[in-house]
Amino acid sequence: MRVLLIEDDGEAAAYLVKGLTESGHVVDHAESGEDGLQMALAVRYDALVVDRMLPGRDGLSVIGMLRAGGDRTPALVLSALGEVDDRVAGLRAGGDDYVVKPYAFRELLARLEALVRRGRPEPARSRLEVADLVLDLETHAVTRAGRRIQLQPREYHLLEYLMRHHDHVVTRTMLLEQVWDYHFDPQTNVVDVHVSRLRAKIDKDFDRPLLHTVRGAGYKLSARP
Repeated sequence: MRVLLIEDDGEAAAYLVKGLTESGHVVDHAESGEDGLQMALAVRYDALVVDRMLPGRDGLSVIGMLRAGGDRTPALVLSALGEVDDRVAGLRAGGDDYVVKPYAFRELLARLEALVRRGRPEPARSRLEVADLVLDLETHAVTRAGRRIQLQPREYHLLEYLMRHHDHVVTRTMLLEQVWDYHFDPQTNVVDVHVSRLRAKIDKDFDRPLLHTVRGAGYKLSARP
């Protein structure tokens, strides 16, 4: 990855440049906030490492200016200020992570690489699978164990949401907002009714149930008991 390091401390900068370079990354270094801002605007970087206390324009200002202009390059803030309020300010200014000095280089590198991975778009998927249940996102065909299952449009969207969040509990409120686009409680059992219909179609006549009710919480689509 190509990294822009904005750090005015020469010794700290040399340490980071050496470590990142030895780890196989390309590093550009700016010694001031203003220089760093101009470099970030001129070159496409995979990640930014920005010291908070910089001469002239401080690090949070640099990140804020980039975010205001629509730049979403992952930014890791470095700072000797480690109180909760300091970390919150760094994240609210647009930083994606906050590392307090002194730090272990291995941890900084791991955090930086995680930010870059998180920022990369996931490859588009053409189908969702949970056990032998398959949903084709292009044709909207749904099968289980090779057997075609006919769903109504709302049932399809409900199943798609459940499959995208498989192995996680989804609440009725989440389903109302994401499947029905309700941002209020309609005071009906519409979710329970549709879940019941969906369960009858995808679990009936199959040995292993996939759609589970989690009492007091919601529902979960999972191959695990």
